[in-house]
Formats: sequence, structure tokens, C-alpha cells
Amino acid sequence: MVARLEGSGVLLAIDRVLLHERTGAAALNSLAATGRTPLDPARVFAMIDHIVDTRPGRTDATTIAGGEAFIRETRAACETAGIRLFDIDDPAQGIMHVVSPELGLVQPGMTLVAPDSHTCTQGAIGAYAFGVGTSEVEHAIATGTLRLTKPRSMRVWIEGQLGEMVTAKDLALALISGHGSDGGRGHAVEFAGPAVEGLSIESRMTLCNMATEFSAVAGFIAPDDKLFDWLHGRPLAPTDALWGQALAHWRTLRTDDGAAFDAEITLDAATVSPMISWGTSPSASSGIDQAVPTSAPRAMLDYMALEPGRPLAGLPIDAAFIGSCTNARLSDLERAAGVVRGKHLASGVRGIVVPGSMEVRRQAEAMGLDRIFTDAGFEWRLSGCSLCFYAGGEGFAPGARVVSSTNRNFVGRQGPGVRTHIASPETVAASAIAGCLADPRKVLAHA
Repeated sequence: MVARLEGSGVLLAIDRVLLHERTGAAALNSLAATGRTPLDPARVFAMIDHIVDTRPGRTDATTIAGGEAFIRETRAACETAGIRLFDIDDPAQGIMHVVSPELGLVQPGMTLVAPDSHTCTQGAIGAYAFGVGTSEVEHAIATGTLRLTKPRSMRVWIEGQLGEMVTAKDLALALISGHGSDGGRGHAVEFAGPAVEGLSIESRMTLCNMATEFSAVAGFIAPDDKLFDWLHGRPLAPTDALWGQALAHWRTLRTDDGAAFDAEITLDAATVSPMISWGTSPSASSGIDQAVPTSAPRAMLDYMALEPGRPLAGLPIDAAFIGSCTNARLSDLERAAGVVRGKHLASGVRGIVVPGSMEVRRQAEAMGLDRIFTDAGFEWRLSGCSLCFYAGGEGFAPGARVVSSTNRNFVGRQGPGVRTHIASPETVAASAIAGCLADPRKVLAHA
């Protein structure tokens, strides 16, 4: 914190700024038009990820209509400002919330902002990371600070252990469906408890990613030895003596024993089953072994072409998508491949896998995961946001029913009239094989 301001306002120092091609050029060009330059270009990084084509052989021109201009303008603006750009042909290219932790760009105790609502993903690294608007990004680039209102505090304590085929995605959907899509509004949420400690670092990112769908200002997890081991040796992580100094500081970044929170929620992981959404909000989700609630809003049911009381399992699907900043890291692909191995997509179902970064893609190919997916009939893509959202340029056919590892199932999110069910990679994979919404536990049991 740089200074306290009137009321509950603070002037916060910002350590890292991430940009993407949809708004990056606009922010940098606006700064240049007013005669301002980045305070420290080395703290700003830009990714070509949101509207980039993910099909093999991609170029600037193969993106959405008009998308080529966004890419070219971002490239030019970054070059002028001296900002590191991860372009479409960069070996480290990928979705910003995958690449940043992967490289060690984000570190415990840092503040990080980006013009993207799922920036809170990086709170899993023990950072205070949150999404902002384009004008706020400009301010952060030019001054290294932001004026903010201090949020209220919330702790989500998750006790117990995860059951078979239950993941961080399922925990998030259980939390949001149980407490509402606005349950975290105005709060910075710390996820804690035995179940959180037991999660892999990549699964922690999934949990923090979904804090946005809980309307939280940010989501984060206290750094621990598991995280330190994960960060050690990453390209932008501290080295040699600086590593020891950083580690000593990072170990202090924990909530005090007996600390008071403005709000607390407790969730028992043992009560959570594989989840799937049935409506047009992540809060409209239930266990895959349950039915559409009788209290479901009519407008959601009409859009999703569902009726109250209809079992979720067995609902025919047209497509399955594994990707996004929520669930496209190596461990996500590895778990999904474990469900797919030796099987094939159901007749009439289209399956697409988009790795979260080109590094993830290379690692997956070294493990043979690409062959497992392609042998099963899935498309194996290059990295990018892809079919997470229709503004990326691709969409499914109107009326298609899609099961997706993404974070949002809003009306038209994956194309006009598309009916999206969000779930874990395992549930997406199981459904693709079964040809209908399916419980991954049962698909594996009948393998």
C-alpha cells in the first residue's frame, strides 16, 4: 500500500500488469495519445490469446473478422512501449492466466491486474490478483498504482477430502450453487482448509479462477511448501541468493491464527459429487446424479430446453470442449485423457481439446496425451481462449448442447442459442464418450 485515502480508499502499488489483444492496444495507444509512457515496461506483459485462432496453421488473418487489426495493433503498440509480447508464434504463448504462473511471472505477495475478469486465477500463487477496466489498466501502467476501495474479507473453509472423480471445479460449483453467484460480492476471498491444502497448485488455480463467478473481488490461497516447490526453477522465478530471500518473505504470507473475517463459509468436500450446470449461470448447477430442480427459473429452462425433474445424466449432447483458463493445464488434460484412454467419441459428438499454453501442449505431446485424444476422435488444437466465449470467433451451432470445462454458461456464451453445461474435464470427457451428460465415475466403472 502506498497511502491511505479518504474513507476506505487506498492507493495500492501494482507489481505486474497483463494485457491481451482485445484491449491491450487501446490502453497503450490511449496512454501514448496523452503523452504518457509506462512507468516500468518490464512490469508489463502482453499476450495474444483471446481472439487468436487455435487451429493448426493459424495466422493473423485466420482469426475473427476484424481480429487481425487487434493483433497487429497490439504488436505495434507493445514494440513502441518496449513491452514483452507473447505473440502467436512465441513458444511461450498461451492464455495469460496459464502462462503467467507457468513462467513464474506472478509470485507470492505480488499485486497483479489485467483487463480480464478471471485474473483472480493467479491468487492461487498467493498473489492479490484481480481484473480491472481499460482505464484502470492505463493508470496502473503509467503510475504503478491504483486507487481502490478496500474489500471486505471472507474465508471459505473447505474441510474433509475429495471423493472419487471430484475436483476443484466441482468444489467451486458446489460453493456457487449453494451460496449464489453473488455470494462473494464485495469480498476478497481466502480459500483454506484441509481440502484446499490437499489440492495440486493447478487445481488451486481452478478454484481461484471461479471466484469471479462467485462475484468476489479476488480469490487467493496462502502460499505453502507445495507452492514453493512448484515455483522453484521457473523461468522468471528468483534464483540463487534471491530465491532464499524471496522464500523467507513468502513464508510470512499467512493469515494470523485467530484472525477475524467479515464473513465465513464452511464446505465439506466429502459431500460434493461431480457437478454440472443445468441453467445459464454457474449457480444453476447440481450433482451429475441429480435432476433439474423443480424450482428452476422458467427462463433458464426455456433457453436450455429442459423441464423440472428431468435427470441430468443421460441428456444427449452435440459437442464437448476441454479448454480455457479454468481447466486446460497439463494436469487437467492428463485427468481427462485418463477417462478417454482406449475409448472413442460417441457417434455425432464433436470433441475439441485446446491446451492452455503452448508449453502445456508440448508437455502433453511428450506424454502422448495428444494421441489419446486424437485416437478417440477429438480435435487437438493450439493454445488460446478459443471456444470459451463466442467473441473468440468460433462458436457451436445454434441450439447445440455442449458440455464444457469453461467457467461460464451464460446465454450465447459459446455461440447464439448454444446450450452450455459446465463441468470438470473428467465429466466433459466422460460425457463425450457416452454421448450424453454422464457421471465420470460410472463411465470408468463400465470401461
